[in-house]
Amino acid sequence: MEYTLLPSNFFLSQLDELNEETLKQIEEKLQLVKTNPFRYKRIQGYKLFLFRIRFKNERKEKRIIYLIDKLDVKILCILDRDKNYKDLKKYLKKLGYPA
Repeated sequence: MEYTLLPSNFFLSQLDELNEETLKQIEEKLQLVKTNPFRYKRIQGYKLFLFRIRFKNERKEKRIIYLIDKLDVKILCILDRDKNYKDLKKYLKKLGYPA
């Protein structure tokens, strides 16, 4: 069974800030999510099925946050790891999800 990836406009705009090598790495990881979105770690403390993908861009730890909704995987945003997910509630609200 394959899931459908639905990137948000906000996520797509964040991709413009990343280098080519990182974009290739993200593409490979998103292909893995298509076949099994539960392979990465779930984010605790939210009623939503939120998960994260770890990656590095220019030596900075970052996370791709995605939401599983039946057969759809909604790719929400990219967070800086050093902020400890403080921006996640703000991004969820911006995208219309309860925080």
